[in-house]
Amino acid sequence: MELNTWLAFLAATIIISVTPGAGAVNTMATAIRSGLIKTLPSIMGLQVALILFLIVVAAGLGAILAASETLFTVIKWVGAIYLIFLGIMKWREVAQELSSGSPSNISQRKSFASAILVNLTNPKAIVFQAAFLPQFIDPALTLWPQYLIMGVTMVIVDSLVMVGYASFALKLRPIMRKYGKLQNRLFGSLFIACGGLLAASQR
Repeated sequence: MELNTWLAFLAATIIISVTPGAGAVNTMATAIRSGLIKTLPSIMGLQVALILFLIVVAAGLGAILAASETLFTVIKWVGAIYLIFLGIMKWREVAQELSSGSPSNISQRKSFASAILVNLTNPKAIVFQAAFLPQFIDPALTLWPQYLIMGVTMVIVDSLVMVGYASFALKLRPIMRKYGKLQNRLFGSLFIACGGLLAASQR
């Protein structure tokens, strides 16, 4: 991959990663509840999903998803229902008193798995990558090193952006600590909104 192509890909990746979505909402909610360090497994889960997307696209399966209305719709509704479910659970969650020195405990394995599902159940992400990534591929060169470079770039950029979102959320923590119920309903509403937008979306 030529340097100018990589720089263009890097710029596009930064813009895409910074654009808020369900992954950012999930990261911020986890950070406020558990602190930055315990949010890292959640961020890693988002990156695992990104890598799986890349593998799907590289294998040509992204084109199948893009062409299949039924498959796209099934995955879309599974993702929408899952996000709405997360939102409802967040709404019903008992508000916890968070002291500045003791973030609440949350299963890091559960946080990791939940983040993977948040990303994986968004078929638009796969379709988008299927249309987006080939624009930066040079068919005259070996494909796998190019996909590897793009994969590493996406993971590093998105990880840094998610750490930024988590850090920003922690700045809100003193306010959220006083209004635990409001915090739960705010992030619950954001999850439900993301699910609604996904359900209403078209390819």
